[in-house]
Amino acid sequence: MDADTRTKSNRKPIISVRDLYKIYRVGDNRVHALDGVSFDIYKGEFVAIVGASGSGKSTLLNMLAGLEPPTKGEISIAGKRIDRLSESQLVAFRRTNVGFIFQSYNLLSTMNAEENVAMPLMFRGVRRSERLAKARKLMKLVGVLDQAEHMPNQMSGGQQQRVGIARALVSDPRIIFADEPTGNLDSRTSMDVLRLMQRLVREEKQTLVMVTHDDSIASYADKRIRISDGKIISMEENDGER
Repeated sequence: MDADTRTKSNRKPIISVRDLYKIYRVGDNRVHALDGVSFDIYKGEFVAIVGASGSGKSTLLNMLAGLEPPTKGEISIAGKRIDRLSESQLVAFRRTNVGFIFQSYNLLSTMNAEENVAMPLMFRGVRRSERLAKARKLMKLVGVLDQAEHMPNQMSGGQQQRVGIARALVSDPRIIFADEPTGNLDSRTSMDVLRLMQRLVREEKQTLVMVTHDDSIASYADKRIRISDGKIISMEENDGER
């Protein structure tokens, strides 16, 4: 047993999934979108869930984020069984524990960059001056402080995605979920964003779970969970640097 394996065996996972199923009824048929999935993710890991379209990876991400209930099985995040929470409890849980990075950026066109980053703090009742100060701090961290007063349509795709990453970080979440975060970016910008995500995981000790269909993008993660037809077919550690 290597040192890293021993370390993991002595601590609790931040995400624990056991025997997870998602079954849809389509006419008289039952479709298993997820078919008995189990795994653990630890604090400070960058994990990619990899699979082709229809493999079940997006369904899995939605259930980890509490956006979709499982048919059967357990999902524990930071020691809390989220599969047992009501919808209002899930909303509160996401607000305090989870950050999201979207493929389509999802920035509000009527707000400038720093207002977009600060928006999650508005829902917590944080004063405007405090939330804008926090937003600027994180925009500096991800390299877009010079875009603070720009509207989304005045920024490139890469800049918008960096703003989206800053927004995901602003609430100090325990976990960040990223859904095909480089899907709308060119290859060079994708590489820059993925390296930024790597740095945030390593330097800021963030836990990041990313869904992708692309093996080259998944190779930036510390661990790859490969899924096909609703089942995990492999779990691979990435020992190399990119």
